[in-house]
This record gives sequence, C-alpha cells and structure tokens, in this order.
Amino acid sequence: MTITVEEYTYRYGEGGAGVLAVDGVSLTVTDGEFLVLAGANGSGKTTLVRGFNGLLTPDEGSVRVNDRPVADDPVAARSSVGMVFQDPRDGFVAATVGADVAFGPENLGLPREEIDRRVTDALDAVRMAGRDEERIDELSGGERERVAIAGALAMDPDHLVLDEPFTGLDWAARRSVLARLETLDDAGVSVVVVTHDLRDVAALADRIVVLADGSVALDTADPVPDALTALGVRPP
Repeated sequence: MTITVEEYTYRYGEGGAGVLAVDGVSLTVTDGEFLVLAGANGSGKTTLVRGFNGLLTPDEGSVRVNDRPVADDPVAARSSVGMVFQDPRDGFVAATVGADVAFGPENLGLPREEIDRRVTDALDAVRMAGRDEERIDELSGGERERVAIAGALAMDPDHLVLDEPFTGLDWAARRSVLARLETLDDAGVSVVVVTHDLRDVAALADRIVVLADGSVALDTADPVPDALTALGVRPP
C-alpha cells in the first residue's frame, strides 16, 4: 500500500501556464509510514497532497495509489486516501455532525450497523461523542476541524492525509487527535501530516520532507533544527 509521486509538476493558471506551485517532485509514502510534509506557507504542500486522490491533476508527472494511477481511477484513490482539508468547511457535505461523518461510509455502500459503528468510533476519537445531531454551522472552528477529521477516520482509509490539522484545536483536542493518529500508525495506516510547525508531530514521524518553492529541500528522519528554521518550519 503506497502513494507514489513521480516528477509531479503543477502550475496555477489557465492551461497550466501560470504560477509554478510544485516543480518536479518525486516522493513515495510507504506502507504504514508516518510522513510529515513540512514547509512555509506557499511552499507547495497543499497543492502536492491534493494530487494524492485526484483533487488536482498534475500538468506533468503522475501519482499512483496502491500501484493504480490516480488519473485512471480517481474514485478508488479517494476511497483509499482520506483527506482532511486545511479549511474544514471545504469538506462538509451535510448539515449535522453525524450526517456528515456518515456520508463517506454511506457512499461505500456499507451496512447501517457498520456505518453507525464507524461514526461512533470516529467521533469518540476526536472527543465529539454524542454530538451527532448538532449543526455544523453552529460549531466553533476547532470543533469543525474535529468533525472533518472524524469524517476522514470513518472512511477507514489505507492512507490518511491531514492538512494543518491542529489549527484551532486546544491542547486536549490535539492530544486526542495525536493519540488516534498514533493508533492508526500502529495499525499500519499510512499517515501524512502537512504542517509548518513540527512541535505536535515530530515524535510520531518516521520521516520529514520539507518543501521550499515547490521542490523537496529536505528529506530526513532526523532534521537539524537550524535547517528547518531556515526553510520556514518551526522545529520541535
């Protein structure tokens, strides 16, 4: 179970002729790996990971998920790669907490009992248990982030990608999410966390890849703090 990126290049603008956001990145997320993709704002992190499940199609290069080209079967990629967006509002599809978290499993055609189990487990993991009937538009920003994470967890994906997942979370919520990520990692799920701040996730990371100006500037299991700071990343 891998995500394989080869010479991924993406430009924003009509016909891919605009601003170069990602420049020829090659990267593999191996089975069960906990990868932190770091970099300053505008370094290309979000543009890169949105190619993992076909939300963006590279102008050049390719992405394969579990050895299947994403371009050939984006539906399979989106079933295998759970995505939590930087702005959780980008991923909401229902009015209430429970309905939104259930949406993904329902679209997999799972039995009702299994859907309910997944929703319960996912909400419990982010400290939102028993809040199924609450309206999403009445939640705080941190609570919306937790619902978005629960929605991805409920898909039971092979790979989980979280884009700046700790923004707006208090320490108790961050600790709960980190514990869940550690459990998923132990269970063999590949986890990719996109961030500019390594303080929460460095201890869990098998590898840290840092982007700068759309290219890989650093790929290591043991980064030097000064090198991280120079690249606009807050060290642990």
